[in-house]
Amino acid sequence: MADFVFNIAKGKVAYYATLPAANDALIVIPIEASGVESDATLQDYDDVATLLAAANNEQTTMGRKTITSVTVTVDDTNNRVDVDFADTTWTAASGNAISDLLIAYDPDTTTGTDSTLIPLTWHDFSVTPSGGDVTAAVANIFRAS
Repeated sequence: MADFVFNIAKGKVAYYATLPAANDALIVIPIEASGVESDATLQDYDDVATLLAAANNEQTTMGRKTITSVTVTVDDTNNRVDVDFADTTWTAASGNAISDLLIAYDPDTTTGTDSTLIPLTWHDFSVTPSGGDVTAAVANIFRAS
């Protein structure tokens, strides 16, 4: 599996990362290693509910995390936009092995459901939780140039 941007989010990731709404957030969702579909299939999903209803399993023991300290940087020198966020840590992580992280945009954290979460990016992240802390340091979750 490779890192990629979902078709529905192409051209929008930088906008969503600015968190333009009053109660919105970026969410990181760990995905179990077993049953993950191909990139070609995954990138066609338009919401998290449909993605998880297929063969892809969320690793719910570790749980979802709200991403903090999101930065969107316009780099005029290199003619691009970079989106990054602070490292995410799961304390005393346990449960099934994971192979990927899904970054999704929640347009309204007060009423949102998986059917309203928009999948943005997919990142390789292989780890088998064993009770210790697990930290995801995904540099530049998105770059548009």
